[in-house]
Amino acid sequence: MLAKRTRIGLWTAALLTGLVGIVNLWSAVTPSEPERTAWLKEIFPFYIRAGGHLFAAIAGFILLTLAANLLRRKRVAWLLTIVLLIVSIVSHLLKGFDYEESLLAGVLLIHLLVMRNAFTAQSDRPSIAQGIRVLIGALLFTLAYGTAGFFILDGQYNINFNFTEALWQTLAMFFTEDNAGLQPKTRFGNFFANSIYIVGAVTLAYALFMLFRPVLLRNSATSKERQTAKEIVQQYGRSSLARFVLFDDKSYYFSASGQSVIAYVPKGRGAIALGDPIGPPEERQEVILGFQKYCDRNDWYPAFYQTLPDELELYKSLGFRVLQIGQEAIVDLNGFSTKGKANQNLRTAVNKFTKLGYQFKFYEPPIADDLVRELKSVSDEWLQMMKGAEKRFSVGWFDDNYIRDSAIAVIHNSEGRVSAFANLIGAYQLNQIAVDLMRRRAEVENGIMEFLFVSMLQHCKEMGYDSFNLGLSALSGVGETEKSPRLEKALRYLSEHLNQFYNFKGLHAFKEKFHPQWEPRYLVYPSLAALPDVVVGLVRADSGDRLLDYFKPEA
Repeated sequence: MLAKRTRIGLWTAALLTGLVGIVNLWSAVTPSEPERTAWLKEIFPFYIRAGGHLFAAIAGFILLTLAANLLRRKRVAWLLTIVLLIVSIVSHLLKGFDYEESLLAGVLLIHLLVMRNAFTAQSDRPSIAQGIRVLIGALLFTLAYGTAGFFILDGQYNINFNFTEALWQTLAMFFTEDNAGLQPKTRFGNFFANSIYIVGAVTLAYALFMLFRPVLLRNSATSKERQTAKEIVQQYGRSSLARFVLFDDKSYYFSASGQSVIAYVPKGRGAIALGDPIGPPEERQEVILGFQKYCDRNDWYPAFYQTLPDELELYKSLGFRVLQIGQEAIVDLNGFSTKGKANQNLRTAVNKFTKLGYQFKFYEPPIADDLVRELKSVSDEWLQMMKGAEKRFSVGWFDDNYIRDSAIAVIHNSEGRVSAFANLIGAYQLNQIAVDLMRRRAEVENGIMEFLFVSMLQHCKEMGYDSFNLGLSALSGVGETEKSPRLEKALRYLSEHLNQFYNFKGLHAFKEKFHPQWEPRYLVYPSLAALPDVVVGLVRADSGDRLLDYFKPEA
């Protein structure tokens, strides 16, 4: 995290920049003191002094925009602020010898020069180039737009412009206080004159947006990086999430030794890492700090999604905040059984489908192409029934190669047709297996998923696994106690009202049928101010940028 002195310096710079911007705008629209401007009139013509008002106003507007970007430590914002402060100092002196405003801008200029090494956050280079092109294009377009309009619109103003006069009149719109005496004769003439300012302001705002855009990753990880990540996961992976680290939506940050990896997806200003870092425990702090600095340089907020409880104190010691987001359901296979009154519904489902001629089959990879095609038809039918799209990031999605290389649990009906299936993944160093995709046909008997899961659990128990991971139950166990943080209580309240869109309670109740142990999972994020950007980044990553599909219910 940044040193306290640096944080104070950044806040001071941002507040002073905003103050200078407000002072510039106020100074631009107020007349100068006559006794100060008397000697200026003898040296500088009117249009130069009036131009001082204009440049002060423009600089003030842009400085207000730059203030927030200085807090983000944007290098481009620092450079632009330096330039605009110099413009402001000169403008104040030219328009009315306003040395007080110039002195304030000078103090901020010195402060920024002293803090120059603190502004290291990069903007997206292609976006910077586009922003500069837009800015230049905006100036040329606005000039051409105004010139053509004044030249063509005969009878709308007190004079009829030839081409040269139209060009100078457009320049006068920005560089004189009275628009060079322009007097519209019609409502449309007045509208066109005002539209010149609107066109200029919109294009300027867009150019500024592009200049300060966070770095965008346009290239996926290289094959070498993916191979390195795979080797690290195979050696140090200790959760079912480790398999999803290797999916092609992830980018990678490696420790200096190359033995630890953080898999993340950058969306907007959020760089959302999946789970905890993977690698030797002794490198955990080093790789988190390295990732944090890497994100700072790219103007991203680092966050970790679905972290285990093990490293919470480490995250907190490094300045992060922690928010519980749900619980993961882990079934102890050694103690799993369908006996007893509590498992009556499970036994009923098994007996029902067994009598109907349904069969459970377990397929080891590689999966035959004809079975992959049939599973694809079931998956497509399920997605259509859910009226949604594949989720990503923390779960898998139906990809032929992924399915072909997975273990598949399938329920066949009496005719041999696939009615439901799930694919299973291992947890590397743990003797645990986890479920990923769970799909069924639209028209099936009630209880088929219970039949599928009981069959899977029993089969995996026979295979010698110790536990079975049923996956995350979102918002389960969040904000349930009086000591829970306010934010977790707010999430619990939100879940109650979102349940009609996303069946949180139904999913939790289904997993509860198998009597799992519930283990908390967390979202680790840098600050409350960063949380909105982190949440938006997480939603975008999880939905594959299909935001409307994010609230579609799961089966």
